[in-house]
Amino acid sequence: MIKELLDDIDSFKARDPACHSKLEVIFLYPGYKAVRKYRMAHWFYRHKMFFIARAISQSASRRTGIEIHPGAQIGRRLFIDHGTGIVIGETTIIGDDVTLYQGVTLGGTGKHTGKRHPTLGSNIMIGAGAKVLGPVEIGDNTNVASGAVVLSDIPENSTAVGVPARVVRRNGKRVDDLDQIHIPDPVSQELCKLQHQIDKLKKQLEEMKNESV
Repeated sequence: MIKELLDDIDSFKARDPACHSKLEVIFLYPGYKAVRKYRMAHWFYRHKMFFIARAISQSASRRTGIEIHPGAQIGRRLFIDHGTGIVIGETTIIGDDVTLYQGVTLGGTGKHTGKRHPTLGSNIMIGAGAKVLGPVEIGDNTNVASGAVVLSDIPENSTAVGVPARVVRRNGKRVDDLDQIHIPDPVSQELCKLQHQIDKLKKQLEEMKNESV
């Protein structure tokens, strides 16, 4: 656990450009406090001391505004930026080097039992306000845009946007981990396609008029 916590501190320091020291991370970052408390609670949860585990997690939730169920399985170097309103459900599985922004929900849909929360691979960014619901899987090296709602699996090396979320880029150049702005807009892309078709039809209509004269 100590090695994991040290890795978490290094991760926050390296991935937040506003951070000036590791002491800031340890004493002032609610995201780190939530992760630290989760790792303690998870230890008790694995040893079947469920009441203590939940007591620790609920205390952390009240202090940070971030709710992580102690039963979740979280890998190394989870980076929670800002963090207010984040919810991570009991059967969630998260790989290494994952970034979560404020308002993210990794939750259930209410219709599943057993494994009912998402599984995230490694090197994933989930943008602010995004919701990933149900036992869906998100592959490695994937970005989910702010405000997206993921209800089905997302393959690795992808960018997903929209409600419901759909893949708009895969196996291409990745969007930078900390950049939630320069993500393709599927609505804009479809409008561009429609405009191209309209221009093409207009050109054909003009040619037909010229031929009939």
